Amino acid sequence: MTTYRPLDTAERLLMGPGPSSIHPRVYRALAAPVVGHLDPQFLEIMEENKTLLQEVFQTGNRLTIPISGTGSAGMETCLVNVIEPGDRVLICINGVFGQRMLDVAQRCGAEVDTVEAPWGEPIPPEKIGEALNEGEYKVVGIVHAETSTGVLQPLAETAGLVRESGALFLVDTVTSLGGVKVAVDEWNIDLCYSGTQKCLSCPPGLAPITLSERAVDVLRQRTNKVQSWYLDLSMLEKYWGEERVYHHTAPISMNYALREALLLIHEEGLESRWQRHLVNHQALVRGVEAMGLEMAVAPEFRLPSLNTVKIPEGVDDPRVRGHLLEAFNLEIGGGLGDFKGKVWRVGLMGHSSTKENIAYLLMALGDAMREQGTDLDVGAGVKAALE
Repeated sequence: MTTYRPLDTAERLLMGPGPSSIHPRVYRALAAPVVGHLDPQFLEIMEENKTLLQEVFQTGNRLTIPISGTGSAGMETCLVNVIEPGDRVLICINGVFGQRMLDVAQRCGAEVDTVEAPWGEPIPPEKIGEALNEGEYKVVGIVHAETSTGVLQPLAETAGLVRESGALFLVDTVTSLGGVKVAVDEWNIDLCYSGTQKCLSCPPGLAPITLSERAVDVLRQRTNKVQSWYLDLSMLEKYWGEERVYHHTAPISMNYALREALLLIHEEGLESRWQRHLVNHQALVRGVEAMGLEMAVAPEFRLPSLNTVKIPEGVDDPRVRGHLLEAFNLEIGGGLGDFKGKVWRVGLMGHSSTKENIAYLLMALGDAMREQGTDLDVGAGVKAALE
């Protein structure tokens, strides 16, 4: 008979592309007693989560809820509920998650056109405008914070172009919500989704989404059933609304955790939180450059919550990351797609975004590089970061 030891995972400092480190209060919330998914106590938590999500999304949208699933479930929810077979959709791609959005839209039966930019660069609004002038689209999708490249996509100008065209504006904010300004109402975003495990510093498992009344109207006017039963918002909104019609058993403990994570954001203040992420990003960049390393993205388009650092020529990427994990209990991410083997992805998200963590990372990275025979000026890096 096989015997198993009790669960005993090592505590890591999570500074990769997600998940981020979890605040002790969120861990305590996860351990709270489970109640039924229609228990009055849980219904009160559901209402609080909706209100707190409206605050972090900066929206008054009535349909603002956490989907039971990870960020990709949020992406799929937004797409499957407004796309019907044969609809024309425009997807903007400059990394892995734009490509994923394309894949999901095609699986919905959409006729998809794309606007693309090189990895590590934003998509120019004028290119999107040209595409909108050439065709009539039901949905335009774009990634605000491209986790695979560390690019923060400017949205205000594009939002105006999309609204003028009459299309619904769909935005991925998985790595920006709670760490970078996301202004759903101000930017006329119709469908927006995120994930709990990035700047919200909650475990992975829920996908906050919000839909404008324009998007809800499109959902109401569908001629075909939503292709996904589980993600059909026409049913989910009845569970999250006043009717409380049973749909599925919600992940009770994850909703506890989300409430606590959102409450921490509320207490810190949204603008203060955005500023903390920005200042710590600037500290990391100064430290990295003072050590003799380079960033992969131009300064004006860098994503504060996810930083891509170029890997020097001849350095063994997996060996460096393995050394950080084994010697320092520290996780950073490797590159994906076109950036595989070319960059490290360093997350400064939520609870992980502190000056102390930056200093620790720089010292650990210097040690990992020294182990391969490459000396970096760690002292200069740490000094520059802390200043």
